[in-house]
Amino acid sequence: MFQGFFKNRKILITGHTGFQGTWLTLWLKLLGAEITGISLRPHTTLSFFDDLGIKNDINHHLIDIRKIDKINEIILHAKPDIVFHLAAQAIVRESYKDPINTITTNVVGTTNILQSIRNSKIKACIVYTSDKCYKHVENKKAFIETDCLGGNDPYSASKACAEILTESYRNSFFNKKNSPNIATVRAGNVIGGGDWSEDRLIPDFIRAIIKNQTMKVRYPNHIRPWQYVLEPIAGCLWLAKKISENRSFSEAWNFGPSVNTQQYTVRKLVEEFCVRWKTKNAIIKMDKNKKLHEEKFLLINPTKAEKILGIKSVYSIQKTINETIDWYKNFIDKKYPIKEFSIKQIKIFEENAMKKKLTWTK
Repeated sequence: MFQGFFKNRKILITGHTGFQGTWLTLWLKLLGAEITGISLRPHTTLSFFDDLGIKNDINHHLIDIRKIDKINEIILHAKPDIVFHLAAQAIVRESYKDPINTITTNVVGTTNILQSIRNSKIKACIVYTSDKCYKHVENKKAFIETDCLGGNDPYSASKACAEILTESYRNSFFNKKNSPNIATVRAGNVIGGGDWSEDRLIPDFIRAIIKNQTMKVRYPNHIRPWQYVLEPIAGCLWLAKKISENRSFSEAWNFGPSVNTQQYTVRKLVEEFCVRWKTKNAIIKMDKNKKLHEEKFLLINPTKAEKILGIKSVYSIQKTINETIDWYKNFIDKKYPIKEFSIKQIKIFEENAMKKKLTWTK
């Protein structure tokens, strides 16, 4: 996988205790990487990272990325080859409650990472932003990487700022021969096992199932570019290899399902989860609390990544739903240890990608 690029490679991951960060950490361990992680403690009672029990398998640091002196110290000691910057305040509605924390974490935190690697020997850095970094005009158009950035809420604005900052550092400081190559990734809405975040669709669904409660859905007709958690992670891993070897890949990339597969509403997704879980649709109740703005249409165009990087979706939306539900059902039923089951899902994902002969599977 990934042409053996990550074997014995020194990797720094920020946000390694989060949902996607944990999957990235687990996969990189399977690929033979030496990992240093910087993150806060898991912010939910249930924690995928803690359940995996991989803290002792990596160089694990609980550090706020807003503390640049600590970041400098860890990077100086770890001497990573590649940095994956995932640490963020990632919940839109939380950004309304505490905009200062969102902005300082996502903007100042990103600046600290970029500043810390300026004089390092790091080969590449992936800054993971969001598909919500684009300026919305409600025209049902799938965004491409050159579209205008913006944000109608503090979270989206903070991610747009992170994109602008990264581009400014790339043009100002990372344009020399031996400087790190920097790319940003704007990923579609990610679902999969292990996500326990508050105020997020699938975790809310699972909690409603576990507690036998009614789930509230605020905007059932909103459309999002849903994708399986390992899809953008595979893209990030392949992109990291490519930009380590060629500066021309140091730019912004959309990672998401093909445009013609993205017309999936919140209602349709939840209803299919209900069918697959064999529960009644009565679990869904419309939430009348719609005071906070959320965009109705959010679609991204991944054509650039498909053509240049060879990144294409491995799973259909139906397979994505099945894999996600299988993980949570196993978590509840405790049929297999969660680490064993998660590794199995990575292996199955790799096998399916190999059948499609994707570039990164060699």
